[in-house]
Amino acid sequence: MEQKNGSSFTGFILLGFSDRPQLELVLFVVLLIFYTFTLLGNSTIIALSHVDPQLHTPMYFFLSNLSFLDLCYTTSIVPQFLVNLSGADKSISFGGCVVQLFISLGLGSTECILLAVMAFDRYAAVCRPLHYTVIMHPRLCALMASAFMVVRFANSYADRRHLLLPLLAVKLTVESTLVWPSLLNLPVVTIL
Repeated sequence: MEQKNGSSFTGFILLGFSDRPQLELVLFVVLLIFYTFTLLGNSTIIALSHVDPQLHTPMYFFLSNLSFLDLCYTTSIVPQFLVNLSGADKSISFGGCVVQLFISLGLGSTECILLAVMAFDRYAAVCRPLHYTVIMHPRLCALMASAFMVVRFANSYADRRHLLLPLLAVKLTVESTLVWPSLLNLPVVTIL
């Protein structure tokens, strides 16, 4: 007699610290405090760099962009994590997981490129101080920041097929009833 899987769940169940609920509460409070400090600190950097006219230099422009990326990056991951720690429902849909993965990879790679641009800015300021204002013109800074963000998100969107294949394989493995017995009967190979 063939067994069929009658479930229709379309997501991941995140176990985490399910066997220690008191640890989940402590971790929730600690993460909430750090997340609040991250939001306040990055918002303060952005606000101060826009309000103070002395901070309208390329270094602070890129620093405020880095703070904005950090805000977006932490906001793409931490709220879902806090929801999973605080509530009884510890699941995320396949679509939600793909969106979260796409956004975090795009923002993380954009942050890396922005750090390289900030290093070039400091290089131009130290090694070419007399040419610095010509090299790092505000229009060029805005163009570089926006171009790298667009390019990185376009690149992570183009690479989405590489990210979706493992998720599709996991989904097919979970939904298939014939795969589980064959997975359990695999011989164990020990490499010495």
